[in-house]
Formats: sequence, C-alpha cells, structure tokens
Amino acid sequence: MDRLTIRAMAKVNLGLDVLRRREDGYHEVKMIMQTVDLYDELELIKKDEPGISVFCDTAELPCDEHNLIYKAVKHLTDFHKIPCGVEIALKKKIPIAAGMAGGSTDAAAALSGMNTLFSLGLSKDELAKIAVKIGADVPYCLYGGTYLSEGIGEILTPLPPAPDCYMVIAKPGIGVSTKYVYENLHIETVTRHPDIDGMIETIRQNDLQKMAAKMENVLETVTIKRYPEIDRMKKILLANGALNALMSGSGPTVFALFTQEESAKRALSELSGTGLVKQGFVTKPARETCVIQ
Repeated sequence: MDRLTIRAMAKVNLGLDVLRRREDGYHEVKMIMQTVDLYDELELIKKDEPGISVFCDTAELPCDEHNLIYKAVKHLTDFHKIPCGVEIALKKKIPIAAGMAGGSTDAAAALSGMNTLFSLGLSKDELAKIAVKIGADVPYCLYGGTYLSEGIGEILTPLPPAPDCYMVIAKPGIGVSTKYVYENLHIETVTRHPDIDGMIETIRQNDLQKMAAKMENVLETVTIKRYPEIDRMKKILLANGALNALMSGSGPTVFALFTQEESAKRALSELSGTGLVKQGFVTKPARETCVIQ
C-alpha cells in the first residue's frame, strides 16, 4: 500500500462539567463525548525520501510543524524510526476553532493512517500513548463513539451508543478562544453543574428524550456572556422543535437534537435565515472514527 484516504470524524459534548482547577493550571473535567458523522478527509501518500509534507485546502491552518497532523506524524516516525517519508493532504469540512475537536481528530486520523500505511501493527491503546502527547482530546478521537471523559480529558470510559437521532450543527461567524473561556471560568462561583452521572444512566436506558433533557455545558456560563448570539441560536433551534440545544466544548458551535431529519433540516433553514450561521449541517451520531476508505 502506497496511499490511503481516511475520514476524521468530529465530536460534540453531550454534557460538559468542570470540577476544579488543578495546581498545574489544567482544569479537571467530566464530560460525555460523542462522535458525529461530519468529517475531514486525509490522504496519506508514502514517499521514498524521508520527511513530512502537509497540505491543507484552507489558508486558515498552518501546514508546518505547528499543524497537529504534522506533530502526530513526527511523534510516530521518530518513535518507530520510519526511514521513508509521507505526504498528507487535508480536505477540511469540520468547522475550525469550533469546539468540535477538528484538529485533534485530524491528528488521530494521521496516527491511525500511518499505522496502516506503514504496517506498524500498533493497537489503538498503543497509539493513544502517543496521542496524549499531542493533545488531551486526541486519544478519544482514536476510539470514537460515546465515552465518558475525565481528568484533563485523557481518562476514557466507553459507554453504550447514544440514542439514535438527527443533529443540527451550526457554527456562527465568530471565533472563541478556549484559553479565554477557561481563564474566565470561576468554577468556585458556579452554583449549578451538569448531571453527567444522570446522563450516563439515560444513555444506558437508550432514552433520547431524557438524555436530551440532561444536556448542559458549564462553559456556557462564560461563552454566552461574551457572545450572546450563541444563546439566540439555541433559542431559535428550540423554538423550531429541537429536543434540546447546547454549545459544544468551549464554543462557539451549537448543536441540537431532533427525532426527524426533516424537522432538523427545517430548523437549520430557519436558523440560517437569521444570518447567524457561517456553517451548518444536519448529521447523526456515529460509532466510528478514523475510518479508512
């Protein structure tokens, strides 16, 4: 095999809580991660000469050593002393800086693709030990599906698949700094926390209505205060039949759950008509990530 194409799936947070700020400055979290059927595509091509080349179809991303794909491949090639090189072309569809782990899932897909392309024979658990050096979300993006994520995001516990549904995913035309959100989250003053344990129980019961009712994100207390359009988007989706709507990660992307595809499409159309949406999709939860084509 000299080349392969792999899909890198996005994620949303069905629930996100922050428990405390640790002495090392990191925040301890408890959240439910869910892969969705919205993906970037990476094409990996084996080269005789050593070196890593990354090409992106958007100027918004760096293509040098600052790119997470490059970092992932460099870690892997250095650790396993791969003598030849690789060229990676990225087709970007997941919104950038959107709270959907776009960079992390691209890095995970690069690790998984390299493992196959160069017949390294590494298990996902072995790849995850490399992945955590790149970012806290990267190990989860190797596994995909529905997971409880704890610690700084690196402690993962598999859950049963989330109930089937349709999702509207909408990113407004604003950028949100994750650093800003966490720096301005004063967790000691937060009086209401998401019921993550309760959400896990609703997932085990495969009860979509109850799961949707449990959807909360403590980071909204910071992001919505700064960007009220996020709250406007949620209210519009709820007014158009969503079971619930939530900001994913540190934002600004909003997602909403629906029982019917047509209802989801109509709600996205209504929301898009307000001018608040830069990118919008109707999709579903997914059970796989890093899918080789």
